[in-house]
Amino acid sequence: MKAKVEGLYALTPEMADTERLLFLVGEALAGGARLVQYRNKSGDVALRHEQATELKLLCHRHGVPLIINDDVRLAALTEADGVHLGAEDASLLEARVNLGPDKLIGVSCYQDLARAERLTAAGADYVAFGSCFPSPTKPLAPLCPLTLITEARQKLAVPIVAIGGITPENAPAVIAAGAHAVAVISALFEAPDVRDAAARFSRLFATRSDEEKSTR
Repeated sequence: MKAKVEGLYALTPEMADTERLLFLVGEALAGGARLVQYRNKSGDVALRHEQATELKLLCHRHGVPLIINDDVRLAALTEADGVHLGAEDASLLEARVNLGPDKLIGVSCYQDLARAERLTAAGADYVAFGSCFPSPTKPLAPLCPLTLITEARQKLAVPIVAIGGITPENAPAVIAAGAHAVAVISALFEAPDVRDAAARFSRLFATRSDEEKSTR
């Protein structure tokens, strides 16, 4: 059964210190992160394989899926729980053929609802929109209006992930717009206390769940 895409989606910072990376991700998981995506753009194949393997073991101890950013081959080699694809990465079909029907495949849709509709019809398990706010990770990324997330929530039958400059302070607006999950790097892993930051994000989704129950 595929993992549920909801809540805090932790995107790892790029670092060569595997022990430090595992510590930080462990803190995020302890604070309530519901998914983890391994991101490392370096050309160090051995390091990336080592880190992805160790992260998968860590995530699975917490009952949380590990998604690999961009690299279908690495996802297959490490038997990760899925892959996330951007516009310039492998095709959705290639990823599905290599990973099989039970792995999560997410796609970046930027500010393009038509792309999201097309890839959802082709079998994407979730779609990501952004940048929702100015982002220190991608400062030149065009901004995605929150109204687009609301429209996507109304039209699409898959989970919607919001990304880009999301903090505990502005996340409520993204969640209210319809996002099932928020993908976060800087506001999580650059926080003085990663576990506390994760818990702050996680409580926002618990509050929404309680509000939804009260309206039924």
